[in-house]
Amino acid sequence: MLRIPRPVTKVKQSPITARKAPAQARSRRLVSDILEAAARVLAREGSRRFTTERVAEEAGVSVGSLYQYFASKEALLFRLQTDEWQDTWAILDEISRDTRLVPLERLRKVVIVFFRSEQQEAALRVALDDSGALFRDAPEARAFTALTRQRMRDFFKELLPGVPADKQEFAADVVLTAMAATAEKVTVQGLDRRTVDAWAKANAEMYCTYLEALLRLAPSRRR
Repeated sequence: MLRIPRPVTKVKQSPITARKAPAQARSRRLVSDILEAAARVLAREGSRRFTTERVAEEAGVSVGSLYQYFASKEALLFRLQTDEWQDTWAILDEISRDTRLVPLERLRKVVIVFFRSEQQEAALRVALDDSGALFRDAPEARAFTALTRQRMRDFFKELLPGVPADKQEFAADVVLTAMAATAEKVTVQGLDRRTVDAWAKANAEMYCTYLEALLRLAPSRRR
């Protein structure tokens, strides 16, 4: 899930960074096969039985070939996680920029899509937590979180015209933090899609009510 990063004083080499990026088409195909196999193993075996050996067997490659690109099962899981982040936030970014919808309707749609994404990646979160990987402090995680938070702040400038910039940024952080924390807590329970959607819609309405109150109090609206 998306998390607000804690400040750090020194960036260290992440223990879950991929060893090398595939340069040739054959290597890229190998990495793709490994990732697809990893997703299948995680879905079928669960986090406790997820190992690099099982993934290599599922992909039809040697463990040595897997280790060329992923130093550990944590590195493999983290790659699945970052791919999920990128896919999800590409969709959310597209929704937030869809001017065919008024801003608050875009926000409602963003919340629902985000909750559904959290439901889909629940098994990944459990696997990463069980493995003890400190992926939340990885440079990749911090960089990605900073990027998505900035995009949300840009979106909130459109959501809250006339509201001072500092209040826009604070509102963006409040909604983003609340959305991420609630979605994680809800989706880890294994609820069905209908129930998750109900939670998402209820939360979206709360966020919209909060933003509408800020708009009513905006200096430009009180003149």
